[in-house]
Amino acid sequence: MGGVFGVVSKDDCTNDLFYGTDYHSHLGTKRGGLATKNSEGFSRSIHNIENNYFRSKFESDLPKLRGNQGIGVISDCDAQPLIFRSHLGRFGVVTVGKINNIEELVKKAFRKKIHFYETSGGDLSPTETVATLICEKDSFEEGIQYAQDLIKGSCSMLLLTETGIYAARDKLGRTPIVIGAKDGSYAVSSETCAFLNLDFEIEKYLGPGEIVFMTAEGCEQKKEPEEKMQICAFLWVYYGYPASNYENINVEFVRNRCGAALGREDDTEIDCVAGIPDSGTGHALGYANERKIPYVRPFVKYTPTWPRSFMPQDQSFRDLVAKMKLIPIRELIEGKRILFCDDSIVRGTQLQDNIQVLYDFGALEVHMRPACPTLIYPCEFLNFSASRSTLDLAGRKAIKDLEGTDDKFLLEYITSNSDKNRAMVDNIRKRLRLTSLKYQKLENLVDAIGLPKEKLCTHCWDGSSYF
Repeated sequence: MGGVFGVVSKDDCTNDLFYGTDYHSHLGTKRGGLATKNSEGFSRSIHNIENNYFRSKFESDLPKLRGNQGIGVISDCDAQPLIFRSHLGRFGVVTVGKINNIEELVKKAFRKKIHFYETSGGDLSPTETVATLICEKDSFEEGIQYAQDLIKGSCSMLLLTETGIYAARDKLGRTPIVIGAKDGSYAVSSETCAFLNLDFEIEKYLGPGEIVFMTAEGCEQKKEPEEKMQICAFLWVYYGYPASNYENINVEFVRNRCGAALGREDDTEIDCVAGIPDSGTGHALGYANERKIPYVRPFVKYTPTWPRSFMPQDQSFRDLVAKMKLIPIRELIEGKRILFCDDSIVRGTQLQDNIQVLYDFGALEVHMRPACPTLIYPCEFLNFSASRSTLDLAGRKAIKDLEGTDDKFLLEYITSNSDKNRAMVDNIRKRLRLTSLKYQKLENLVDAIGLPKEKLCTHCWDGSSYF
């Protein structure tokens, strides 16, 4: 997915920028980057973070990044930030999201004799594409709005200019952008958890498509928000950090409510409840508290030397990382009927390994309660499962097993507790060797978040969305 952070200050902002960006590391897959502006100009640093932590890569760069304003990014795609010279002046830019029509936008630019660099993998840079679109207009405000109007998908961005920082949330608000303030400084962040230990207070949640301009003196609205919003519901289920809020709704609070909803729908006889760490923990605590069944930790996570399992680009290595990080505790497994909560089941391969370990360590029964419905559609907007075909999704594999193709009767398979939905779930259960498997109902997930359904993007579960 990725995340962005920016700060403008009357004093040097480097430490706030460094730690604020680092607090987005749970969102990243490939690269981290920082750019600052001072009286001598712009400075920039970009590092690969696939096999190491953000802090260890950037600490030695801080002396050359001194400045009163800066932007940072944890990116799951192209190398960022980029620095541009243009008729608008010099500026740096970071983006987060997914541009589905990037080839079309680049072809239009070619007709205007604009050229683009390819990445090392031969791909086009979404961030460069956005910057080029902005430069077609006569002001940053016009350029940002022009880019947002042309982009299909989503793109939130920060622009570091000679005089301050522009922050813009994507047109339908699928990714969050929040403004924070403290004496002498303003900050902008994808995650509110980045504000807490840096002493910033939340001042404003940007609305869909809203554009603001920040200086150390204040924050000025440049474009009012759009009426329609479809923030990604998966932020609360999985992506978001427990201490973060989106639309003023806390992540861990929602996960507890999700787990409680699963508990209210369940009367399975079990001995204990557990969460697949880390994101399954909040859901499991909600379930355990609702049913008044002991919460235990039969898996503990070893993180000091293992990267996040979604980071390595090779799927087999991702599966290895996921397995090696979780260490089982035999005394909490042997002879037990254990129910696990997890954020979701995407492919199911990592979970399959974990379940086998539980049986190897003497579990009598293993039950699974995902906190969201069955994933049926790859994400079109935030790069979550975007590189996977539909057949990589456990739900689509099950539909193909049952129908001979993965695209028949999808509406019936999506409908909770329909005959076809139950058959799909049972197919997944058998493949994973689970004693029982029950998914969260979409209406219960929406209720746990607390926003109207039409304000949430639920595309990956039911295919509905604004494009």
